[in-house]
Amino acid sequence: MTTDNQDDRTDVDKALLGHSTYRSLGEQQLSPAEERFEKGRRTIGLFLAPLITIGFLALPLDIPPNQQTLAGVLLGVIVLWVSEAVPIPIGGLLGVAVVVFLGVAPADEVLSAFGSSTIFTFIGAFILAQAMLEHGVARRFAFRILTLPRVGQSTTGVIVAFGLITCGLSAFVSNTATVAMLLPTALGILGVIAKLMQHRGVVAPDFDPLRLRVGAAIMLMLAYGASVGGLLTPVGSPPNLIGRGLIEEATGERITFGQWMVMAVPICLVMFIALTFILLRLNKPEIRRIEGVSDYLAEQRADMGPLSRAEKNTLVAFGVTVTLWILPGVVAVIAGNDSDLYATISDRLDEGMVAVFGAALLFLLPTDWEQREFTLRWRDAAQIDWGTIVLFGTGIIFGSLLADTGLAETIGTSVADALGLTSVVAITIFAVLLAIAVSETTSNTASAAVVVPIVIPVAIAAGVNPFVPALAATFAASFGFMLPVSTPQNAVVYGSGAVRITTMIRSGITFDIIGGILIIVLLPLMVAVVGLGAG
Repeated sequence: MTTDNQDDRTDVDKALLGHSTYRSLGEQQLSPAEERFEKGRRTIGLFLAPLITIGFLALPLDIPPNQQTLAGVLLGVIVLWVSEAVPIPIGGLLGVAVVVFLGVAPADEVLSAFGSSTIFTFIGAFILAQAMLEHGVARRFAFRILTLPRVGQSTTGVIVAFGLITCGLSAFVSNTATVAMLLPTALGILGVIAKLMQHRGVVAPDFDPLRLRVGAAIMLMLAYGASVGGLLTPVGSPPNLIGRGLIEEATGERITFGQWMVMAVPICLVMFIALTFILLRLNKPEIRRIEGVSDYLAEQRADMGPLSRAEKNTLVAFGVTVTLWILPGVVAVIAGNDSDLYATISDRLDEGMVAVFGAALLFLLPTDWEQREFTLRWRDAAQIDWGTIVLFGTGIIFGSLLADTGLAETIGTSVADALGLTSVVAITIFAVLLAIAVSETTSNTASAAVVVPIVIPVAIAAGVNPFVPALAATFAASFGFMLPVSTPQNAVVYGSGAVRITTMIRSGITFDIIGGILIIVLLPLMVAVVGLGAG
């Protein structure tokens, strides 16, 4: 046990509340080797980004000028994101400005995509998460999960249990909403484990809880687990509904709710096993066994006492938000996702509007009416990670531009023609690779909307049934795990500050590859089992 001065010990709660997505070298605790690597990575990116952009713009390509310009700028932005040569949100904003300067599209047209409902989902969800952390509700949730039978005995048990909860919820609630509602609990669990490690002297007194491998594993399980669980049902993720609708329009075959689940459950089960192995292998927790955690938790829970008024109000706001998020999925199961009732409710209970409504309740539910004190103050809400919101907003902008300029279609058809695809297997492989590649730089919804319409005519032109390739593209559109802009859930967990960009890239590319292989191998088998796609 360490005996260092208490003043030198890290305040875990303060560190987790005061997180940021981008920290300069001086704000991090790095070893000499890590500092050399970080300096080199950022310096290379600073010079490489403009060189790649200028070099690409100078190539004599036979594509429309606005597509070539967009591609060149996007390549430069990706280099800035990967290298962190500048703060990641600034890299995206810089790219958006250059796109407008170079005449790809007018400013108003480019920036209109920033009004996406997903942006408001982030804002509302982050404010709710801030309240749950501020008032200790997240820690209570964490204690509940850690005291489940056989869960709180090891870090592996905690990560697996958390992943299963995430997968189950995301089958009926949107992936973004699932991650947003579970993020405070994940941070609470990380805080409990970090304090336990600090108590045991496993870490240095002044350690950074946001640099723990166990934290990265928990956060990435939250994001990636939601993507896997979102494949379980047609309503689990927007790409599912987009792809299913396009497939029915092209082939005349309708995939029922039950048929979808029969196909998806075995695939998702294998994916989850692979995901658990990858995350624990690449982000090996600093400690495996957490014996004695029950005594520690009992002591901490006793110190917390009964629920305060602020905690009760936070739970009310959170409960209202979650109920409204879940309601469309419940209606889809009961009335069918083709019903007018489902269409009306899902349109009106937009998840972005639900999130900001739930957040607004925190400023309406009083903790001291005489003093007009409410559950949250604006200065608390202003501490949310606006950088992640800006970052994902720029990702949406680039995704919209890829579709609007026709660059995504140009890439897809050019590659298909160059490869001379003629068999269903080759086109399926192409569909999966293209969907994953596109989803790395746009949202998964945009990826499905762009890639599936490319894959279907490619298959028809080759004389094969587009059912399997299009469905494979639909599944793969929910992938893209390398960057914070790849999916909203990636951006949410990146906003926790516990996942470095290099960690996300390393874990994400590994799961992209293995997950893509599983889709290519298992999906045709399950389609055959269900008896679809035979025409």
